Amino acid sequence: MLMGLADTFMLSAVSDQAVAGVGTANQYIQIAILLLGVVGTGASIVVSQYIGARKMFEATKIAALSVTLNLVMGLIMSGLFILLSKQMMKLMNLQGEVLQFAQSYLAIVGGFLFFQALITTVAAIIRVQGWTKQAMFVSLGMNILHLLLNYVLIFGHFGFPKMGVEGAAWSSVISRAVAAIVFIWLLTRALEVKVQLKNFITWSNEFVGKILRIGIPAAFEQILYQFAQIVLLYYVTYLGTESLTARQYAMNISMLIYLFAMAIGTGTAIIIGRYVGARETEHAYKQVWSSLRAALAVSVVMVIIVIIFRNQLMGLFTDNDEIIKIGASVLALSFLLETGRTINITIINSLRASGDARFPVKIGFISMICICLPVGYVLVFVMDLGLIGVWLAIALDEWLRAILVLFRWKSRKWQRFALVPSSKE
Repeated sequence: MLMGLADTFMLSAVSDQAVAGVGTANQYIQIAILLLGVVGTGASIVVSQYIGARKMFEATKIAALSVTLNLVMGLIMSGLFILLSKQMMKLMNLQGEVLQFAQSYLAIVGGFLFFQALITTVAAIIRVQGWTKQAMFVSLGMNILHLLLNYVLIFGHFGFPKMGVEGAAWSSVISRAVAAIVFIWLLTRALEVKVQLKNFITWSNEFVGKILRIGIPAAFEQILYQFAQIVLLYYVTYLGTESLTARQYAMNISMLIYLFAMAIGTGTAIIIGRYVGARETEHAYKQVWSSLRAALAVSVVMVIIVIIFRNQLMGLFTDNDEIIKIGASVLALSFLLETGRTINITIINSLRASGDARFPVKIGFISMICICLPVGYVLVFVMDLGLIGVWLAIALDEWLRAILVLFRWKSRKWQRFALVPSSKE
C-alpha cells in the first residue's frame, strides 16, 4: 500500500495530471495482482490447513508448486501489459497528458509484474509458516528502497535524469525485484520440511486442484470488486480531472483506515486455517468474533481521525482548493463506508481460510455488479451527486455484503468445507 501512496504523494509534486494517470493505470495493475492471488491465496490457505493437520511434507510440496505456477502466470501477464498498455488506457476515456502518463507507467510496471507474482505467492506462504515479522521487514525494506529511488529518479538527483512518472515506475520495478529475491531466500529457511528443486517442477493434480478450489473463487470475488471500481472510475472520468484526482487522493487516505482491518483479517485467516485443518472449529468460530471486535475498534478510531483532519490530509497532496473540497467531502463519509468494509475484510478472509470460498463470490456479484453499479450511475448522473455518489454506492455494497457474511459465519455452514483431513482421522 505504501508504494502506491508514495508514488501518489511524490508525483503530486510533478502535477495533478500525473497522479490521475498513474492512479488510473494502477487499477489495471491491481486487477493483475488479484489474478496472481489465485495461486497465492489458494496456496496460503491450503498450506495453512495442512500445517494445522501436521502434514508438513505435503505443505512444502504445495508451497514450491505454487511458486512455479504463479511465476508462469506473471510472465504471461507481463507480456500482455507490454503489448497492450496503450489500448488498455484508451479504454478508460483518458486524453492528453493524463493518457501519456498512464500508458508509460502501465507499460513499465506491468511489464515486470512477474516480480510481484513471486512476492505474492512466497510472502503468503512465509506468513502462514508464522514468519510474519520477517515478511514485514522485507516489505519495509522494499518501501524504503522505493522511496529513495523515487527521490532520485522522479526528481533527478545525484546525476540521474529527471524522469517523473517513468522514474516512479522504474523505482517500483527495482524495489519489487530486490524484494522477490529476498523472499525466495526466506522461503528456503521458513519451511519446516526443506524445499528441494524437484518440488518446483513436480506436478500434482490433487494439490493444484485444492489451490484453485480456493484461489479461483477468492480471486474472482476480488476481480468483481475491481471491475466495479473500474466502472465507477469510468463514471468519475466524466466529472473532470479535479474529481478524478480527488478520488485518487481520497482512496490513498482511506487505505490508512482499512490497513489495520486487513492486517487483522490476514492474521485471523492464518489462525482459522490452522484451526480448521486440526478440526478445532469451535476455536475458529470464536476467534472470528474476537478479531472482528478488535478490527472495528481500530477502524473507528482511524475513521474519527481522518474525518477530523480530512482537509489537512488532502492538503498534503495538493494546494488545489477544488480538489481538496471534493476529496474532503467524500472522506466525511468514511464512517459509513469503512465500518462495513472492516466487517467484510475480517469475515470474508476467514470464510476463505475455512474453505468456504464460493459464498463471497455469489453475494459479491449480486451486490457489487447488480446493485452497486446501477445505484452509482443514478447517484452520479441522475441525482448529480458527483464523487459523493460513488462513495455512497460503494458504502451500500459494503454493508449489503457485511450483513450477509455475518449471517454466514453465524450459521456455521463453513465448517463442511475443510480441504484436508486431520492427522487424527
